Amino acid sequence: MNVVRNSNNKKGQHLSATTFVVLDLETTGASPNAGAGITEIGAVKVRGGEVIGIFETFINPQESIPPYITALTGITDEMVMYAPPIENALPTLLEFLGREDECVLVAHNAPFDLGFLKAAAKSHEYPWPKYQVLDTVKLARHLLTRDEVYDCKLSTLAQFFDTPIQPTHRALDDAHSTVAVLHGLFERLGGFEVDTVEKLFEFLADKKKRLREKIPKEF
Repeated sequence: MNVVRNSNNKKGQHLSATTFVVLDLETTGASPNAGAGITEIGAVKVRGGEVIGIFETFINPQESIPPYITALTGITDEMVMYAPPIENALPTLLEFLGREDECVLVAHNAPFDLGFLKAAAKSHEYPWPKYQVLDTVKLARHLLTRDEVYDCKLSTLAQFFDTPIQPTHRALDDAHSTVAVLHGLFERLGGFEVDTVEKLFEFLADKKKRLREKIPKEF
């Protein structure tokens, strides 16, 4: 694990000078509200196209992992038996992420991953910083047409962009794959004259620039 501190982000900061932390989680189920827990966290910190930090840990969800989840991810009860519970891992993760003005968080289908982390932070009384969050699903829907990709699942986008690491339903692999997808999408942004953090979020807020409609739900 490598923790890196960075200078503050500003609204007009160029994308190449901005620190992005790409997160991915593996869990025991679909929702923390239904009692599902986190089993693995992977995060890759990038700036200017270069990886500057990596975070990876198993999490003991303090419950048995359902067989279908083990079949999907390969993560077993034995693999997480001696891993820290989420309340012990959160301080280290938050230190890696840094302050809310130091980075932009990125996740593929961000409400899923951030939903688990925010629920865990609230449950264990850790304040969750007000990070700017970039969802690569949403960005892909603005930049890619249905003629290019049928859906915006990570596996589909990874294949489209021919990412060096393909998704495996393991947190760090999927975070690395999302980094490559993010950079592929950023290359598309040049055609829209989007080159700063401020312009990026303005672009995402403009539904008129959305190239795809009626997208199948991302899981």
